[in-house]
Amino acid sequence: MDDSTPKKPYRSSVQLQFAAYFFLLTVVLLALLNTYPLRASRDVVFSEKESALMSRASVLSSSLSLMETLTEDNTRQVLSLLDTTGLERVLVTDPEGVPLYDTNDEDAASPTEVKTALRGKAAFRSRFDMTAFDSGAAVPVRNSGHTIGAVYILEHDADQAELIVSIQHRLGTISLVAALLALVIIIFSIRMMTRRITMLADGVRTVQSGDYSFRLKLTGNDELTELGSELNHLTERLETTEAERRRFVSDASHELKTPLASIRLLSDSIVQSEGMDAATMREFVTDIGAEAERLQRTTEKLLNLSRRDDGVQGDVQDVDLKDAVDGTRRLLEPLAQASSVTVETDLAEGCVVRATEDDIYHIVFNLVENAIKYNLPMGKVLVKTAREGGRCRLIVEDTGIGIPEADRPNVFTRFYRVDKARSREHGGSGLGLSIVHDAVKLYGGEITVEGVEPHGTRFVVDFPAAGEN
Repeated sequence: MDDSTPKKPYRSSVQLQFAAYFFLLTVVLLALLNTYPLRASRDVVFSEKESALMSRASVLSSSLSLMETLTEDNTRQVLSLLDTTGLERVLVTDPEGVPLYDTNDEDAASPTEVKTALRGKAAFRSRFDMTAFDSGAAVPVRNSGHTIGAVYILEHDADQAELIVSIQHRLGTISLVAALLALVIIIFSIRMMTRRITMLADGVRTVQSGDYSFRLKLTGNDELTELGSELNHLTERLETTEAERRRFVSDASHELKTPLASIRLLSDSIVQSEGMDAATMREFVTDIGAEAERLQRTTEKLLNLSRRDDGVQGDVQDVDLKDAVDGTRRLLEPLAQASSVTVETDLAEGCVVRATEDDIYHIVFNLVENAIKYNLPMGKVLVKTAREGGRCRLIVEDTGIGIPEADRPNVFTRFYRVDKARSREHGGSGLGLSIVHDAVKLYGGEITVEGVEPHGTRFVVDFPAAGEN
């Protein structure tokens, strides 16, 4: 089975998980909507009932407190003058809790609130049973600082209960509709979101299969769109890298094929030519050696580039550009004399950079060697170093054939040659400047190329000075 095949059950599982999470959140919110308002409404009613009943009970108590002692007759006379409408029960007791007046059955038990009131403290209790609010309040009846009895009133309110139950039913209906609507919205949103995630996953699999020309199309201004944009940037870089890799392999194969073909042709000529004289044999062998040397140089440069691509770096130390230029000048002096080229230097003190000694020498050697090889007879090469602030500058300038302006942006590209015929004549592979460019970048430097009037080329290399980077 191909592991890259889209897995529908996995996608469905993700959708179900998202839907479950969001639906659970919706249920919790709706549950709070159905409980908190009802509890708050009930508590408000309880508070209102307590305030109202305690006030009415206090009025009754104040009226009865004018008596020195409470009897059935005087209690009945006082209460007959007071408003007790709307009350389910009115109970008055003596100090021992014996009922003196009760609008209910005389044998009905006294509420526990009465006992609290006889101890000198007011008491209130309310109960809601979905059909009515049953609220009772009891206060002591005091005369001259003595408790002479207690008053208890009970209210049965079905209207408030019916209103709250009605609100609860409406909230329940609204919650049910909201839950169904939320479920639809959640499913739609989840599908939209997972569809975009699926597009990203399919895009990754497409790129993983090697199709670097793939570009994802996502609209919007969110994190998924940003992720899709990053994927497109990645595939664009991969496509560019793949194109460069293929071109590199093609160019490298071509560069290796040419000397190998020459070596094979020369060796076949030696084998097939019977009685070849020593001079001709020596000439053929010399050509074979030259091609082998060219093959070796190209191979070494390829290995150098490969090591740089892999991030391999030697021991970094302080390297003086002046020493590197002096050493390079001595090595290339024979080539300069053979080419009728004069090499001049203008070297400043204190141009020290952090790099490997070999890399700095390779940079200087490649630039100066090219300036000599591609110069004109009786031409000049000027090598300068200078310290400018926190930068060390190396300048290699020649009076040679120059580089056309259209070719300058490509001179650091691997295997690129401005004049292919002349490059091959001098044994060039098109890798030297690429190696220089990569080495300069490795140590935080910059390299530029520009023309010189009336003809010639100037390479400028800037490095961070040692201790500045």
